[in-house]
Amino acid sequence: MDSLTQVVLGGAVGYAVLGNKVGHKAAIYGALLGTLPDLDVLLPYSGEVEAFTYHRGFSHSLLIHLLISPFIVWLLIKYHQATAIYKKHWFWLVFLCLSTHAILDSFTVYGTQLLWPITEYPFAASNLFIIDPMYTLPLLFAFVVIFLPRIKPAKIAKINHFALAISCLYIFWSLSAKFYIDKKVAIALNDRQIEVDHYLSTPAPFSTLLWRVLVMSDGQYYEGYLSVFDLASDVSLEAYHSSDALLTNIKDEWDVQRLQWFTKGFYSVKAEEQNIVLSDLRMGVECRYVFNFILGEQTSKGIVKSEVEKVSERPDFSMLGSIWERIWDASVSLAPLKKNGVCQ
Repeated sequence: MDSLTQVVLGGAVGYAVLGNKVGHKAAIYGALLGTLPDLDVLLPYSGEVEAFTYHRGFSHSLLIHLLISPFIVWLLIKYHQATAIYKKHWFWLVFLCLSTHAILDSFTVYGTQLLWPITEYPFAASNLFIIDPMYTLPLLFAFVVIFLPRIKPAKIAKINHFALAISCLYIFWSLSAKFYIDKKVAIALNDRQIEVDHYLSTPAPFSTLLWRVLVMSDGQYYEGYLSVFDLASDVSLEAYHSSDALLTNIKDEWDVQRLQWFTKGFYSVKAEEQNIVLSDLRMGVECRYVFNFILGEQTSKGIVKSEVEKVSERPDFSMLGSIWERIWDASVSLAPLKKNGVCQ
């Protein structure tokens, strides 16, 4: 999730654990710990693929959080010696602020290695968009209230607990909506006799009312949208081609295999001029995928591996109005405009 959400979640969790004993300090340290795991982006990775696939790795591992929490508690108590009597509470504050960060990240589509180093598998429930105001705003409100003067601690605690409860209920709603969407899409795919190799559903930007679905099927993929108010017959699916054969000569390269594994098969391969580009289909939309990697180039001797370069596409915020309209109207198309296969 975005940094603001992780900060206010950490603050709310910290205050819930220790706010009645150390006051504002609990929210401050909770907020700091809530953003700590994402500092792995500052590490000097050796390449673009490493930076992409090792992010949300060891720093997001629940096992590492469990091991490092006592050390962080020792530092906190050394600095705030008067709070040493709350040692157990400090432990739960630290561990819960770190672990809730990782667990919340695992609700997005990117992938979070919750059990590193036992497994590098990137867990991804994909039931929340990376920025979701409906989840963040209650926690942000509670975080602000914590620092307002002249409000009694008992009232602050009630507001904070209520915000945490609302955020948990929203996660439950998003999982329920995803289950409902998946059932509708399964009916639509069966009716249209589309063979499914891999399937994924993820919320459209800033909402859990509209969902983007992705279907990998024998050399091509389908992108579509379905609102929670739609019928199975309203599923809109557009087919696109992926030239996976372009990777044949470089299929044994570590970068190629690593991206294929990390994307869980949700990738497309295209030739753009002389470059061979692999796009992660999970994040972004057709014509504007956030993560694209140049892995090879076409030469007179065929396709050879090139120096890996990441090419990021900026999101098209002009389509937000159309997303809102699509929630309520199944006739609204979100398919990109293409001419001769080229995005317009």
